[in-house]
Amino acid sequence: EVQLVESGGGSVQAGGSLSLSCTGLGSTLGVSDMGWYRQVPGNPCELIALINGDGSTFHADSVKGRFDISRDKAINTVYLQMNNLKPEDTAVYHCAPERKCAPSDTCCDWGQGTQVTVSS
Repeated sequence: EVQLVESGGGSVQAGGSLSLSCTGLGSTLGVSDMGWYRQVPGNPCELIALINGDGSTFHADSVKGRFDISRDKAINTVYLQMNNLKPEDTAVYHCAPERKCAPSDTCCDWGQGTQVTVSS
């Protein structure tokens, strides 16, 4: 199975920015359909953004225009640039291969996740 490490979270004030990274260990993410997901304890896992092997992307309405998913194949890393953060963005963020995690509803169970906390 692909091993992933998420990083880049932190605490920011509303309107601030963070950049999250997801690095694959011993694997390539360049041809994978990778997603960023977030979860507040007790709430469902929420799809935030997807980047497909062909480079096309999807962003959820809740983050469209504020977040941007991208990929650097050379270092096997997927990014999530988060701008104009809002308190409702507070959650644990995970990355995962969409085609593997979605069928089993485990997209928020990959890696350790990285905490994003936005204060008002």
